[in-house]
Amino acid sequence: MAFDTSVSGILAASADLGIIGNNIANSSTAGFKSSQAEFTDIYAASLLGTPGTAIGQGVQLNSVTQDFSQGNIEFTNNSLDMAINGSGFFTLSDGGVATYSRAGAFQLDRDGFIVNASGLQLQGYPTDDEGNLVGELGPLQLSTALVEPKGTGEASITANLDSRDLPAEAWNPDGAGGALNGFAVPPVLPKSDQFNSSTSLTVYDGLGNPHVLSIYFVKGAGENTWEARTAIDGVEIGGATAIPFEDNGQLGEANKPLLLNIADWQPLNADGAANGAAAQTFSVDLSSFTQYGASFAVSTVQQDGYTTGQLRGLEIDDSGVLFTRYTNGQSRQQGQIAIASFTNANGLQPVGDTSFVETFSAGSPTITTPGLSGTGLLQSGALEGSNVEITSQLVRMIVAQRNFQANAQMIQTEDAVTQTVINLR
Repeated sequence: MAFDTSVSGILAASADLGIIGNNIANSSTAGFKSSQAEFTDIYAASLLGTPGTAIGQGVQLNSVTQDFSQGNIEFTNNSLDMAINGSGFFTLSDGGVATYSRAGAFQLDRDGFIVNASGLQLQGYPTDDEGNLVGELGPLQLSTALVEPKGTGEASITANLDSRDLPAEAWNPDGAGGALNGFAVPPVLPKSDQFNSSTSLTVYDGLGNPHVLSIYFVKGAGENTWEARTAIDGVEIGGATAIPFEDNGQLGEANKPLLLNIADWQPLNADGAANGAAAQTFSVDLSSFTQYGASFAVSTVQQDGYTTGQLRGLEIDDSGVLFTRYTNGQSRQQGQIAIASFTNANGLQPVGDTSFVETFSAGSPTITTPGLSGTGLLQSGALEGSNVEITSQLVRMIVAQRNFQANAQMIQTEDAVTQTVINLR
């Protein structure tokens, strides 16, 4: 019987050494969680129970449990590398089969899906065409298409007109009552003595082409009266817009909002011909203008149009929201990463590639977003390292080695005892 008992001890020690060796081998594997063996003793029992003088029959491997403690966070230069700082698992799809992992080394495949090195797709909550989150869990796919342009619909300027300025001469750029026209031959350009100050901003047509909108401010002969003249790409648009100030240098509430309206503007190309964009109507809000005894100064210029843009960068915040940035200064929300948590994480079944699958003992996963339901937050541009502690593993290896040697010595001892009995005469 001692032979069987010792053999079970050798098998147990071998299993322990195998687990320790696997831990040490994966000490540099991102997202790896170390394992440890749990053993139970063996007793022969009958229907009437185990007698008080029963001797155990050895040891057996009862289970291999995972240590899901936090690994060190190691920073990288890839924004798609992610580490979970806390509990939870990334949810992946392996051809429709859900797997779970702590390893966050991701990349884009040729179709724009976020995948790991094995091609498993990261799951989350995608967005619709307008950037709104969709409630159904699915693979996250980043769009690398150009962002369509938006023509300017509204603009606003905040500035101060110098109340000390003298009235300008009458607005008459060509001397014959005509308007500004940079494409005329010769060009009709603004005359400096016919306006007091000017500013400009870039506006966009429906095709995303930029155009320069210039505004010339002309002080009138009456007190606190100004007018604004507008030109786009050197071509004057519409007539004068009156800007009446009160004696405190501000616009009266009755004159707000003060809008400089651009109606049916036809965008032109560099040759002065229509560029194919539709006629456009928009307004420039001048309601924040003042007329104080200070030099002309523009505080803010804003407009809501933009040209087309290419993907420039990706940012992932700690709640798992994916933001893409484009060359036109725009940004888009393109999804939110999902995190799974389990009542009994030790019940998960390892399947390789630092991944796990759901089992009955683990319970059903709770799918949420980072930071909710007790899950950890995400750290973008970082990976969670293995939680294997090498020193501890080496000590365990020595103990397992001693156990193996002791059981082998027990077999030698039993062999010697048996040989002595055989040699009795």
